[in-house]
Amino acid sequence: MADPTGREAVAAVWRIESARIVGALARYTGDFALAEDLAQEALAEALVTWPRDGEPRNPAGWLLTVGRRRAIDAFRRRSALDERYAVLAHDLGEGGAVSGSAPVDPARDAEDVLWDPDQIDDDVLALIFISCHPVLSREARVALTLRVVGGLTSDEIARAFLVPTATVQARITRAKKTLGAARVPFEVPSAHERAERLGSVLSVVYLIFTEGSSASSGGDLIRFDLASEAQRLARVLARLVPNEPEAQGLLALLELTAARFPARTGPDGEPVLLEDQDRRRWDRAAIRRGRAALANAERVGRGLGAYGLQAAIAECHSVATSVDATDWERIVLIYEALGRLAPSPVVELNRAVAVSMAQGPAAALPVVDELAAAGALSTSHLLPTVRGELLTRLGRIEEARTELELAARLCGNAREQAVLERKLADLG
Repeated sequence: MADPTGREAVAAVWRIESARIVGALARYTGDFALAEDLAQEALAEALVTWPRDGEPRNPAGWLLTVGRRRAIDAFRRRSALDERYAVLAHDLGEGGAVSGSAPVDPARDAEDVLWDPDQIDDDVLALIFISCHPVLSREARVALTLRVVGGLTSDEIARAFLVPTATVQARITRAKKTLGAARVPFEVPSAHERAERLGSVLSVVYLIFTEGSSASSGGDLIRFDLASEAQRLARVLARLVPNEPEAQGLLALLELTAARFPARTGPDGEPVLLEDQDRRRWDRAAIRRGRAALANAERVGRGLGAYGLQAAIAECHSVATSVDATDWERIVLIYEALGRLAPSPVVELNRAVAVSMAQGPAAALPVVDELAAAGALSTSHLLPTVRGELLTRLGRIEEARTELELAARLCGNAREQAVLERKLADLG
């Protein structure tokens, strides 16, 4: 009888290892689109095999084994038994190239043949830079990388872009076809090419972290797998381009934000609002790393970019002993600078929150009302959440109730929905 926990094991391994598996297969085959197809085939086989036979000792190695065998099959079907086939078949036992066959030596397959930990970081980094190739539009670059490297679903990416899911799916499909037609090689690009793609790469890492730090759907507020992977990638990028202030600024932002994770949820995973967090639980080592990265960004001497400014805001929170002791006036000024440098409805909404803390809700409400009148963030729960909070503080209870009810309907995360429902209940 199939073990239902086997499917859970597959899902857990896939969330953690999918980018590395696709990256390794892309390195072996030299074909990005084929590599993702092979990884999906390996995933499908695991969903059948693991619940029946149990989880293998080296799950990631097992998936990569199957992917490599499928690659050999694909080249066979193309009658391409050439040098690439010989490289792929190297180290596989006799009969091991047959699709679906059991390894001749399972222990050797799991431990030696397939998994080279020294290549993991380079593979994932190369995968990101390929996905952000200039032959693709910016929207396609980000969508493809979030899907393949970040492991986000099309629905999650659509929510991040505030566009329909079908639009995201079309972008990803076109991006794969374009990369294949352009015969983009699997490699970390030269320093000059890296500079051209860096902006897109940083955007992708930031969006992966954003989804990890505040999951748009599901039952968990924080997706630690995504957030941790984004932090790791940010550290790799900061080392790769140490004189790029935005790489340092992004690393600072991620470290300072993640420092608050230990206090953001309670014992049962429920969200804890900033004013209620026990700041003694904040990760002081992460705060030190974040402030050091921010200092590095400032030291480069070209001024802080969008990520550096957001990191400066996060630093204001990290050094304050309480919400009341936070330098909200400084945060308002930084948001104003950020709005000029990288204007967006989300930045303006966050500025409104800071204004409400510095000057009161009456000063902030016109900013939010203007965003609502413009139709900004109409599919997001963020704007009605903020507007409902401001109206509550102003004593306009029925209007607040309407806004919070709308926010609860729009919110896709069960934990955040629960917070909104508690606020509604508190209104009486």
